[in-house]
Amino acid sequence: MSTPMIDQYFKLKKQYPNILLFYRLGDFYEMFFEDAKKASKLLNIVLTKRGKLNGKPIPMAGIPVNSIENYLSKLIKLGESVAICEQIQKKKILSKKKILDRKIVRIITPGTVSDDVLLNNYFDNLLGAIYQDIKLGFGYATLNISSGDFRIMENKDINIIAGELERTNPTELLYSENFTNISLIEKRNCIRRRPLWEFDIDTAFQQLNMQFGTKNLKSFGIEKSLIAVRAAGCLIQYVKDTQRVYLPHINNIFLENHNNEIIMDENTRKNLEIINSISGNNENTLIKVLDYTTTSMGSRLLKRWLNNPIRDIKIILNRQKNISILQKYYFDFKKILLKIRDIERIIARLALKTAKPHDLVSLRQTLNYLPYFYKIFKNIDNCEIKTKILNLGSFLSLKNLLEKSIKKKPSLSLREGDVIASGYNILLDELRKFSKDSNKYLSFLEQKERNLLKLEKLKIGFNTIHGYYIQINKSYKSDIPNKYIQIQTLKNFNRYTIPELKKYEKNILNSKEKLINLEKKLYEELFDYINPFLKNLQKLSLYLSELDVLCNLAERSLTLNYTCPIIKKKIGISLINSRHPIVENIIKSPFIANNVLLNNNHNILLITGPNMGGKSTYMRQVALIILMTYIGSYVPADKAIIGPIDRIFTRIGSTDDISSGLSTFMVEMIETANILRNATQKSLVLMDEIGRGTSTHDGLAIAWACAENIAKKNKSLTLFATNYIELTNLKIKNKCIKNVYFDAIELNNSIVFLHKVKIGSINKNYGLFVASLAGIPKEVINQAKKKIKQLKNYNTLS
Repeated sequence: MSTPMIDQYFKLKKQYPNILLFYRLGDFYEMFFEDAKKASKLLNIVLTKRGKLNGKPIPMAGIPVNSIENYLSKLIKLGESVAICEQIQKKKILSKKKILDRKIVRIITPGTVSDDVLLNNYFDNLLGAIYQDIKLGFGYATLNISSGDFRIMENKDINIIAGELERTNPTELLYSENFTNISLIEKRNCIRRRPLWEFDIDTAFQQLNMQFGTKNLKSFGIEKSLIAVRAAGCLIQYVKDTQRVYLPHINNIFLENHNNEIIMDENTRKNLEIINSISGNNENTLIKVLDYTTTSMGSRLLKRWLNNPIRDIKIILNRQKNISILQKYYFDFKKILLKIRDIERIIARLALKTAKPHDLVSLRQTLNYLPYFYKIFKNIDNCEIKTKILNLGSFLSLKNLLEKSIKKKPSLSLREGDVIASGYNILLDELRKFSKDSNKYLSFLEQKERNLLKLEKLKIGFNTIHGYYIQINKSYKSDIPNKYIQIQTLKNFNRYTIPELKKYEKNILNSKEKLINLEKKLYEELFDYINPFLKNLQKLSLYLSELDVLCNLAERSLTLNYTCPIIKKKIGISLINSRHPIVENIIKSPFIANNVLLNNNHNILLITGPNMGGKSTYMRQVALIILMTYIGSYVPADKAIIGPIDRIFTRIGSTDDISSGLSTFMVEMIETANILRNATQKSLVLMDEIGRGTSTHDGLAIAWACAENIAKKNKSLTLFATNYIELTNLKIKNKCIKNVYFDAIELNNSIVFLHKVKIGSINKNYGLFVASLAGIPKEVINQAKKKIKQLKNYNTLS
């Protein structure tokens, strides 16, 4: 037979059948039935039983309320979502009712968490939603609930969408039940299938207008982006359902315009090792070289910049100017930035009304340091970041509110009290005084009873079941006074109450409850007072993040000997003594710099040379320098002149895609087809050893045709590396192709790679030397040498 509590549990569980339900029961969150079994395995907690249903024991597992964050962190990392169910009624209000009212107050999912302990400080935590229309293409929306950054895009090109998914890497991704290209998303984190009605266009417009307090979406410029709006509608509804509060910090939505950014597909992002390394060793990445930011906010912003290089020349030139000015002052700013807290994420918790006391202390501390920034800014030349921060003002009224309302060192949790500052509320001060006097009285009563019984170890304690009690060790042999009424027996102690204690208990508990309730009310009112400041606080967090990134890039430019690139409107790339930013930081010997010249007359460099000779490094360093230029950074070169770039393509290395049933060669051809179909005159193309995955004649023919197609049709700025020496003859009929090579010299039966690019083509292959270096047995190398002679003779006879 079911109990009222289990009936209530079933009613709540029915609302969210597919996620774990944390059911508040006193000082624990309990899970029952299948949830209990699942949580027991995932969290390594004890699986026990509580009562029976239909004659069978009910499985139960629980976690302490004060340890919830540790367990939530584990579950979120495992991709699980949790519904938090709280008691919403005090026990003393129950009267004849046998069970407390409870309700689900919040749903915590991987993409909607905002608590520091559940987040990676140095990476954005994005929730995504994707919708597909067979004719119109894809709509994609992302939301960073910590910053309120809400963005949408739509495109018919599946490669561009794949690149966006790789760039944004959402922690949780919602998709419609009619989504057909499942292979596009199946490897993403925490994909959630949602019903089609959640992507309904009318519902989407309604939900977005409700969120922004608007009648239409024209002011955002998205009213015609119907596929993207569908995705955004599903996403915002999901957030509202999970957070269950109004979200004032989500006050804007941006339509991504690919004309304003350099497009990179999924393969390009992986091959360039911008944030993650192909090998899995994230030490050897561009972000590792560039990210010496001081704040976690700055670190996240730098990753956004690198993942999304822009084509707006005005923004780039402003960043360059900022860096130039900050080269003299970055150290002074960094000293203050060390004191700045992660207010971007604090703002989200303020909007969600989940901010803890230490969040308000951190915000107050950040505001207290603003005058130090202003003092330095007064001494430097005018630049964009100076104007942005100074125009925001000093937030004096908010700072004063936080100074008056929150103690210097409040308790960690509001449940503990002692958060609101003395002098902020007269009634609170009076209740605190009474509580303090009560504690004095309890100490007095404790000492009085000790003297009466001549028992120094007698003590007064408290628990939620019996209230205040006097505890006496069972070894006490003297007579207990008649006024002592026993209320609890333990293994080594007896617990008693006395009339004086019972009488005073009522007053104490009433005053403590009033004190806690008043402090909670005052604390919650602070959220409403702070709410009007949220929009400017969001700007402040962004501008301080920008200042951090710019100071960081200023320091990097000096420390790593980078130069400011010149941006031209004319198509082309000219680099003098350019270096690979990652490789030069790994190797112990000096990096050998190289020149690069690509323009309308010579838009293809056909690169030959031995394996390990430096071809791939040379190609990648050009792409990385372009990327760094278009985030406003200085670059590793003596001089850099760079024209407009719309996309970066790479066809470097391949492996089998077993899950899709694709061979290495097929993967290579799919990537090549994407380049040939989509590269423009303003695109940078890196192609490495096209055709190596098939027979020599087929491979050579394909590589030849691809190079010629790029030369005549695409006319892209191209670095084309190959081991087919025959391809160097392409320049005879295609004047836009220029042959260059990396040389090597033989020394003591070994090979020395020069890593210096030269004009012309290599006249010898060094494959056997490289094979020898790799450890191929000597007898195999000798056999291969004989085979080469036989093949040469065969070709000569032919």
